[in-house]
Amino acid sequence: MGMAQFARSPVTAVLGPTNTGKTHLAVERMCGHSSGMMGFPLRLLAREVYDRVVAIKGAPQVALITGEEKIVPPGARYFLCTAESMPVHGDYAFVALDEAQLGADPERGHVFTDRLLRARGREETMILGSASIARVVKALVPDVEIIGRPRFSTLSYAGAKKLSRLPKRSAIVAFSAEEVYAVAEMLRRFRGGAAVVMGALSPRTRNAQVQMFLNGEVDYLVATDAIGMGLNLDVAHVAFASLRKFDGRRTRRLTVSEMAQIAGRAGRHHKDGTFGSLGGEDGDAAFTPEEIEAIEAHRFPRVEQLFWRDGTPRPDSLATLIADLEERPERPELRAAPEAVDLAVLKKLADDPLVIERVKGKRAVARLWDACGLPDFQKLGAEHHARTVNRIWRFLSEGQGHIPRDWFAQAVARLDSVQGDIDTLSGRIAAARTWSYIAHRPDWLAHPAEMAERTRALEEKLSDALHAALTQRFVDRRTAVLLRDIGQNVDSLPVTVEQDGTVCVDGETIGRLDGFRFSVDPATRHRDRKMLLAAAERRLGRILRVKAEELLGAVDTDFALMDAAGDMPGISWQGNPVAALLAGPTLLTPEIRLDRALSALGQDVQKQIAARLATWFEGQKEKHLLPLVKMTASASEAEVPAVVRAVFAQLADAGGVIARTELDSALAHLDKEQRHLLRKAGIDIGVLDIYHPGLLKPGAARWRSALLAARLGKPCLPLPQPGLTLIPAGEREEQMGARIAGFRGFGEQMLRIDMAERMARAAHEAIAKGEAFTAQSPQIVSLGLSEASFLQLMKLAGFRAVEAPEESGPNWVFRGRQKARPPQRQRPARDGDDRGRGKRDTPQRRESTAAGAGPKPAAANAFAGLAELLGRNG
Repeated sequence: MGMAQFARSPVTAVLGPTNTGKTHLAVERMCGHSSGMMGFPLRLLAREVYDRVVAIKGAPQVALITGEEKIVPPGARYFLCTAESMPVHGDYAFVALDEAQLGADPERGHVFTDRLLRARGREETMILGSASIARVVKALVPDVEIIGRPRFSTLSYAGAKKLSRLPKRSAIVAFSAEEVYAVAEMLRRFRGGAAVVMGALSPRTRNAQVQMFLNGEVDYLVATDAIGMGLNLDVAHVAFASLRKFDGRRTRRLTVSEMAQIAGRAGRHHKDGTFGSLGGEDGDAAFTPEEIEAIEAHRFPRVEQLFWRDGTPRPDSLATLIADLEERPERPELRAAPEAVDLAVLKKLADDPLVIERVKGKRAVARLWDACGLPDFQKLGAEHHARTVNRIWRFLSEGQGHIPRDWFAQAVARLDSVQGDIDTLSGRIAAARTWSYIAHRPDWLAHPAEMAERTRALEEKLSDALHAALTQRFVDRRTAVLLRDIGQNVDSLPVTVEQDGTVCVDGETIGRLDGFRFSVDPATRHRDRKMLLAAAERRLGRILRVKAEELLGAVDTDFALMDAAGDMPGISWQGNPVAALLAGPTLLTPEIRLDRALSALGQDVQKQIAARLATWFEGQKEKHLLPLVKMTASASEAEVPAVVRAVFAQLADAGGVIARTELDSALAHLDKEQRHLLRKAGIDIGVLDIYHPGLLKPGAARWRSALLAARLGKPCLPLPQPGLTLIPAGEREEQMGARIAGFRGFGEQMLRIDMAERMARAAHEAIAKGEAFTAQSPQIVSLGLSEASFLQLMKLAGFRAVEAPEESGPNWVFRGRQKARPPQRQRPARDGDDRGRGKRDTPQRRESTAAGAGPKPAAANAFAGLAELLGRNG
């Protein structure tokens, strides 16, 4: 049956949970012997221990044997192998099998069971694995000594955590490449990136990825369950993205033992570790209380049976070989292994007439079975894989029994491209592993060493490209650089500001510096913006202090008012914002609040900058708002009569321009001398508005608009272009801006208030002379005022339109003052109080009316205005 146990030496089973130092102990024991061999479940793990033993014994004494890699110096005494590649018939003083509980794995379990039964050292044998196989090992190896090992550190459940809240030095375990990629992509957004470890990666790619994690370039590792097989990583927390996996046949929930094997990667040596799930506390990704308790206490269901297949089938004939491979074990601790890929391929080839014809004798059968052992690295399934094996075997069964050099070289050359995405490169590496495996068979090629070197170079090239592709996709080096440096000395990474304002940290662009304001690189993801802003605040202090010195010594022309439509009012220096204008005690004393970007400077420097801006602002008031400054001063001068002070105060509060209706009640209390004081101060008391002409200038209009916006805490309004006197009414905000700038609306048009007063005055003069004043009058035509706007101007100015005689045509005419009463003996068409008290007419009284009917004397067909109102402007 091929199950004979050669118990030539003491056998020790060191069983216990992860992080008990089992592998470390076995390496120490092996190095204490004259020779030794260890079998591992993964090529990656064999390579890791190989490097460790080389450091102890030196490269000439150490060999590495895996399916695709063989490093066997002539004097090698210590062999590190994958379980499948262990040379069981060799003579070694020490032999160890790691992760022996994999004998219960349906796919590869028969290999581990065979090594557990047959691989023995001359002086010492060690079986390493989980305590769950203690009973089975004791039954299968009667003279074994079982040693339990307690875990060095505590493993505890830390609950479910969102990806954005995972602690640093965490490993996230997923069970498909798609899931690994999705998690790594999210970690790039949240935390700057992650290293990626999958069983399909070549050792070179895996080591490069892990090195990023070990060096601290990234704080997170995303892996498949390959990390559960003893890969030694400095991981504090293991988070499960899922608790379900596809095991080659179906998707199922992990066993508690599998969960514990993976979770046990958290905490190394005497550092405690934690495990948990990713996301919520419910659903398939959540642990049950029973599972948590079992993992924390390292209590797992006992393994009752291991999978077995005859490890030394007889190659007498195809039928004998297949019969031995399908033989069922007699021991109750063993069960027949499910049909593996190699046996499935053998059965398919055994039906091929050419195979039946050529496979004669033990050597031919053994060579065919050897070919069927070619692993399905690309996971294409037995059907597809059988075609590849058949092609290989045909070469091996004819001529010199070698695969043609040119055919092999062409197959390798087809893979020699580093173009493509991660999946494409991974696929090429898997295919390259097939050719590496072939090149490492001792008699499949005429020149195996040359081809082994060629496939090694190809795998290295593809591995480097895959590492670069993984890093490019899943690591944001800029974010990682900044996160790594948080908490360190601010000078530990170089920060530079280019001529165009680009800011770089350690060569990575993080944004721009415009004046004192740092703006994040627009290509930055939204979630990273806050971190880059914080990094800039930490690092730009010295550069900002130099800029502050420049600002303090700057000339006035370097500063400017910021009053663009839609923006909040403020002050800029060299075109860059440095302060905002906010509501203050009065219109002319706004709060000058420094931009948040200046908060990185010290309090003393900020006070100096605030003082410099205040000085500049005072100069701007003297230059553009002097009339308003004087009004404000007059409003508090004791020698100015109280009623006049009230007018000054109200006018100053409005920014020096106010509608006449707003001040009518105050004006009614002024005598002639008091009105003279207002005129002496330069104030025009118009029919429609009261204002100071100097405050209608473009510079004054901009400042008044900005100060009013600051007082209201609103964005600045759009202002008319300088020099214009008539503009279309436009949208609501344009109308509001124009009103602040000194325009008044008349229908679909807006006219500057000084021009409106001038037109009202011209109408009064024309009427006084008995002349017509219409929309066709030269002054109105030259302005461009439409007839509808002109009519509204006249109405608002206190005039009324009366129908013209029939011979005048249908047009409206506006003539001198009406002296006769209309036929209905109504009051004269006068606006205002006929007793001269200056009261304004009501809007109803200003409506256009047709006085009387039929032909009337010319004097009666008049546009009557209030001479008193028109005369108020002197």
